Amino acid sequence: MNTWIFVVLLGSGLQGAAAVTHSLKYFDTASSGVPNFPEFVSVGLVDDVEMVHYDSNTRREEPKQDWMKKVTADDPQYLDTQTGIAVGTQQNFKANIETLKQRFNQTGGVHIFQQMYGCEWGEKTGSTNGFMQFGYDGEDFIAFDLQTLTWIAPKQQAVITKNKWDHNKAKIANDKQYLTQICPEWLKKYVDYGRSSLLTTERPSVSLLQKTPSSPVSCHATGFYPERATLSWRKDGEELHEDVELGEILPNHDGTFQMSAELKLSSVTPEDWSRYTCVFELSGVKEEIVTKLDKADIRTNGEKNMTVIIAVVVVVLALVLIAAAVVVFVVRKKKEAKCPPSDNSSELSEKLNPQP
Repeated sequence: MNTWIFVVLLGSGLQGAAAVTHSLKYFDTASSGVPNFPEFVSVGLVDDVEMVHYDSNTRREEPKQDWMKKVTADDPQYLDTQTGIAVGTQQNFKANIETLKQRFNQTGGVHIFQQMYGCEWGEKTGSTNGFMQFGYDGEDFIAFDLQTLTWIAPKQQAVITKNKWDHNKAKIANDKQYLTQICPEWLKKYVDYGRSSLLTTERPSVSLLQKTPSSPVSCHATGFYPERATLSWRKDGEELHEDVELGEILPNHDGTFQMSAELKLSSVTPEDWSRYTCVFELSGVKEEIVTKLDKADIRTNGEKNMTVIIAVVVVVLALVLIAAAVVVFVVRKKKEAKCPPSDNSSELSEKLNPQP
């Protein structure tokens, strides 16, 4: 659970979505004792792109994508309905925090209660999958098993809730209907509404960077969209995990994204360099971008330093030439000042006033 606390709320997406698999996810978060943060936030995402947002400060469901205007045009009550659901969840979650504080023998402090639920849909296969789970203070609390239609309680404090919900047949029926029917139907609608933007892809430029000859080699991809992408180092086609450090996906100013993956060279022998490749995969694009580990293609700080040196040398030479020209000009003027002027008026007159 701690992997998604506040992450979605701050606007970061999730990685690894399959190229033909779409997802609809909702993250509801109630907090207690967190300064400068709403007591309740609800975020809805399609294919990990935020589409709607609600918080206890605005108390209003707000669309976050232009294509959501089509949804509200077809269903004018959509935002009012979703706002009502969020308000009700906000009240329930606030009470849930107080209940859990008692179960965990807690009084004050910072506490977080979250729910993540939604579904996935394979556009080509037609297969669907639903999920619903709750977390408290960054750890799993209880989760719904759609196969057995029972609740899983990883903590002793959740057993009370499990027993109560397992015997609530109406709730189980409603949860099953939502996860297997209602959620996939809405997911298909959202994908159709936002297809033009959700399925837009931009391939990145990929470079190999290195600070010093002994530093790790960084494979840097920038300018890709959407952010559902992976970057990996492979040896003989098999993905490496040791000696590899993956960076986070970061936004660019133009709405695209960038990410890096570093490979430590301590375990790479010179004769094995050709066996290593950096592979970039983007959701919605079949072709991978494969970059071989080649010294000739690595950009280093040394190159930058050499460029700076060359620029400095050029500037210095230019200044020397200017100074020399000034000296020659001054000397020539002094010599001209010592010589008497010659009468060239008639010659100039003749040149400026030629005969017809």
